[in-house]
Amino acid sequence: MGLAATEAELRDRASRFIKAELKRSKMTYADLAERLKQHGLPDESETTIKAKLKRGSFAATFLLATLAALELEGVRLEDL
Repeated sequence: MGLAATEAELRDRASRFIKAELKRSKMTYADLAERLKQHGLPDESETTIKAKLKRGSFAATFLLATLAALELEGVRLEDL
């Protein structure tokens, strides 16, 4: 059994995971943009983050920096 049946499902799951973690940490998109600057992504803004999460596709660098910005110690694939 794989992580997702389709690429679209994988995009949706990754996007929903990040949105849920933002909500859980009570962080806004603007807050995330500020934190991403500290993790090497100075050009991210509330608008670009919303767009990426809406379409569900983004670079691995964005994902990794976002996980660091959210201060997540570990992510299990089954959490996606």
